[in-house]
Amino acid sequence: MKHQFNRNEDWMKLAVSQVRSRFEQICQGGGKKAIARQAERNKLTARERIAYLCDSDQPFHEIGAFAGYDMYEAEGGCPAGGTVAGIGYISGRQCVVVANDQTVKAGAWFPITGKKNLRLQEIAMENRLPIIYLVDSAGVFLPMQDEIFPDKEHFGRIFRNNARMSAMGITQIAAVMGACVAGGAYLPIMSDETLMVEGNGSIFLAGPYLVKAAIGEEVDAETLGGAETHNAISGIADYKFSNEQECLDHIKKMVSKLGPQALAGFNRTTALPPKKDPAHLYGIIPEGNLRPYDMREIIACITDDSVFEEFKQEYGQTILCGYARIDGWAVGIVANQRLVCKTKKGEMQLGGVIYNDSADKAARFILNCNQKKIPLVFLQDVTGFMVGSRSEHSGIIKDGAKLVNAVANSIVPKITIIIGNSYGAGNYAMCGKAYDPRFIYAWPSARIAVMGGEQAAKTLLQIQVAAMKQQGKEISSEEEQQLLQTIKDRYESQTSPYYAAARLWVDDIIDPIQTRELIAAGIHAANHNAVIDEFKTGVFQV
Repeated sequence: MKHQFNRNEDWMKLAVSQVRSRFEQICQGGGKKAIARQAERNKLTARERIAYLCDSDQPFHEIGAFAGYDMYEAEGGCPAGGTVAGIGYISGRQCVVVANDQTVKAGAWFPITGKKNLRLQEIAMENRLPIIYLVDSAGVFLPMQDEIFPDKEHFGRIFRNNARMSAMGITQIAAVMGACVAGGAYLPIMSDETLMVEGNGSIFLAGPYLVKAAIGEEVDAETLGGAETHNAISGIADYKFSNEQECLDHIKKMVSKLGPQALAGFNRTTALPPKKDPAHLYGIIPEGNLRPYDMREIIACITDDSVFEEFKQEYGQTILCGYARIDGWAVGIVANQRLVCKTKKGEMQLGGVIYNDSADKAARFILNCNQKKIPLVFLQDVTGFMVGSRSEHSGIIKDGAKLVNAVANSIVPKITIIIGNSYGAGNYAMCGKAYDPRFIYAWPSARIAVMGGEQAAKTLLQIQVAAMKQQGKEISSEEEQQLLQTIKDRYESQTSPYYAAARLWVDDIIDPIQTRELIAAGIHAANHNAVIDEFKTGVFQV
């Protein structure tokens, strides 16, 4: 047993080490030369700006660090989606911070940049957090303008959100530390207050070259839209500063003067550390997640005093439901059990699979948490719903619909951690990205796909072989095996947490030992939104 734990631990720690190594590379942005050019212009990098702005005695939780990972290779890549962003504390106040990374293509907006910025605005709106924009961008990446400009979830949605957040009373502060061009010029002006840095900050709908091409006027950038122009002539900006540090110091003062806000009032008591050492998390999941394990062990590593009060413990055993506290916050936990379970009728149930009884139990528990205004935590390691004639005749789709209904209509904050598998409709039922979790994180062991790699690869192989035979092509068993391996490799790469994080299906890939901290931080953020809708489920399948 100890030997197996050590093997599991080695596997997970190696995966965590790989995440850290790739993150360190992402932190280089556009590279050392581009960072050096920032320094030559007396400009901080995006990460340096955030470090200076945020309270050093509180953590900064980055969101979307892996956005764009391994994407846009033909365009030279887009580390972190060209934007560094997350949740930190400024003058003791929890805030969302979004900073363009000028070292990445001059801060130009790729499609994933727009998606990431919209995600950060969504976090600010859902949790009623102040949002700070540190602007330094050349605007839309023109070769891909059709993928970022016109649609509902594209670039223009950001300014719509500026207006909506203003109406909601959410503080928005924009500091223009570099270029702010074309449509992007609306972002600082639609914020509550705009700060500019002399010499580097500029705001204009069209730069000097475009102005000359359009109307023949010759004008330099500073005269056209520099700090002096917009503070003294146009009145667009509200403050100007001689350097970035002065500008960032002023943001700290502004945030320190914000009035108190109403809280949701989620229950919290004095936090207690888990009795079970959180470092134990590294050795629980079997190498490759190929064998059963007890999800209760993971729960014991993240809950206060390792206490978990189970709901319907002997019923629907493939989903664990129960109440706990995480860093003092009361939570309801819904987690896939990976052990093989035996019902009181003597029937065996596979771990990670959702059966009729477990779907019923989880739906009912979610209703209870909504009644009691208790935030929900989903721990995913799910292979899907049970299939076969017996399940279909028992109404598995109907029972699954109940669970999906409860998750979709839940009005308390939901935080999802994808620990292992996240396959098919199980992803939906356990609050995947499509079901509006306030925050969603993945362990390095996570796999997200419509079905498992082995099943999917064999299904795709059958389709391809059948198509080839219809065309009169014969395929040998060796060729079939080679084709199967090619399909499997491609499919496996698409199920990895890096693929998911690159596309913002998850907010970040996390070290398992961060799980407790990030859940607590997420509930703390959610507690800032006192507006909780009435809970309604609509038509409920019976």
